[in-house]
Amino acid sequence: MVDDDQEILFIAKMALESLGGYSVCTCSSGSEALDQAARFSPDLLLLDVMMPGMTGPETLAALRGIPALSETPAIYLTGLSAKDGGAPTRSLGVAGIINKPFDPLTLADRIREKLGNGITAMAGE
Repeated sequence: MVDDDQEILFIAKMALESLGGYSVCTCSSGSEALDQAARFSPDLLLLDVMMPGMTGPETLAALRGIPALSETPAIYLTGLSAKDGGAPTRSLGVAGIINKPFDPLTLADRIREKLGNGITAMAGE
């Protein structure tokens, strides 16, 4: 998960690990995500859209350049609304958008909805 807001990272990580059974690696920038991604080998990329330095779409494009991540599903977690131009979903294989603020109690279910139940939690990882 990549987001420049430490509070969002903390809440989402707790919710996804405790309630969703996911193992979550958090990164506070696109460059940190590029450093961590190859070592973590994620099954899903969850990215904020608007971040300083590399934006979410820029980060995702760079992550897609890593062969092991070229087909990894991605979801944007963003505060952008449709009137702001929304988040680009059609390019780079983005499965959907989850808007901020989100409900931590339903975050894992919303991710599964966006993925069409293609990825399940890996309890115990």
